Order: sequence, then structure tokens, then C-alpha cells
Amino acid sequence: MYEFIILFFIIAFLTIVIGTVAGFGTSTVFLPLALFFLDFKTALVLVAISHISGNIGAVTFFRHGIDKRLILLFGVPGVILTIFGAYFVTYIPQNTLQIILGVFLLIFSIYSLKEPDFKVKAKPKNTIIGGSISGFLQGLMGIGGPIRGAFLISYGLEKYKYIATLAVIAVVIDLTRIPIYFADNLLEPQYYFYIPPLIIIGILGSYTGKKIVKMIPQNTFKKIVLIAIAFTSLLLIYNGLNL
Repeated sequence: MYEFIILFFIIAFLTIVIGTVAGFGTSTVFLPLALFFLDFKTALVLVAISHISGNIGAVTFFRHGIDKRLILLFGVPGVILTIFGAYFVTYIPQNTLQIILGVFLLIFSIYSLKEPDFKVKAKPKNTIIGGSISGFLQGLMGIGGPIRGAFLISYGLEKYKYIATLAVIAVVIDLTRIPIYFADNLLEPQYYFYIPPLIIIGILGSYTGKKIVKMIPQNTFKKIVLIAIAFTSLLLIYNGLNL
């Protein structure tokens, strides 16, 4: 029993480091792995706790890169749609959604790696659409970061601005969905003792991620993010086929 709990926390730390470096991935990687230990609803809430703690750390450590305009255009519709998504958790099949999202992200990542000069214009319309889609999926599946990452990395953002902006948006979205999860009693009281360690692990993981990001050149950073998106897409497809 205790061995499984320790392994769960180790996985939490590693996925937060990955999520900090890539700008997303904590939920996407951690949630499927957490399902080996817990049922979906419990895993969804605990992964959300680690997700918000890691992103609070990222906001603190990368605060000089925050883009307020992107946060407003991307974050506000994202928050609104997250609320709708969270209410539909128990009504929409997760496997179909994960497969569709995985296929889309795989196509996007392969194309972007083949065409390194590909960029999406950072128009308000594009940003609002990206925020809305990612917010809804975050509330519905606990996974919205890959969509946010795909949209924002295609803008050609500098790495610190990319990570900081994503982290702020993620924190705001988590603040809207987590209370809904608790109000719906998705987390049973016997799992509350997981929360304090996950908060501490989130801060430590994001700090470790910051140290790694400093060592990565800008051009290499974009490739790493795209590879992370490709890996995430395969994980989503696999998980969707096996749910």
C-alpha cells in the first residue's frame, strides 16, 4: 500500500517537471498513469491538485514572461468553457474524446516539425477559439494543456513568455474546475491526505523544471514542445482505445 503511494508521488513529481518544461503535460501524462492507482473521478481531482500547485510554482518562477493580453484573450473564454466542461464529466464518453484529440494533436505536431517556419497569426479570433476549446476540454477531461500549448507555440512565443502565459491560464482554469469537482463529491474523504504532499511536490517540480528550461536554447525549446505534443497525442490515442 505505502509503496504504491510513494510511487504515485514520484510520478507526480516527474510529470510536473515535464509539464513545466513543455508548458503542459502534467495532467495529460499524469492522469492516465494515475488510473493505475485510482478510479477516474478520484484521479481527476488529485491530478488537478498537482496541476494547479505546479502551475502556481511556474507562475512564480517565470513571472517576468507573463503576457497579459494573451491571458485575457485566451484565459477568459477558457475559464467560462471550463465550467461547462466540468459539469459534463459524467455524461460524455472519455475514450472517444481522447482519440479525436490525440489524432488532431498528432497531425499538428508532425506538420509543425516538418515545417519549422509554420506560425499561426496571433489574432484575437484565433486566441479566443484556442482558449475556448482548451478550457472546455480541461473541465471535461482534465486535459486542456496540449491544445493551449499547440496554439501558443504556433505563435512563435519566446520560451519564458510561453511557459508563464500557459501557467497563469492553467491556474485560473483550475480555480474554476476544482471547486466544482469537490462540490460534486468526486473526491472521497479518505483521499484528502494526498493533497498536502501534492502541493509541495508541485512547487518542487516546477522549480526543477525552471532549472532545466534555462539550459535549453530557444530553437531547441520549440522542437521539444512539439515532440511533447506528439508523445501526448499517442498517449491520448492509446488511453482512449483502452478505456
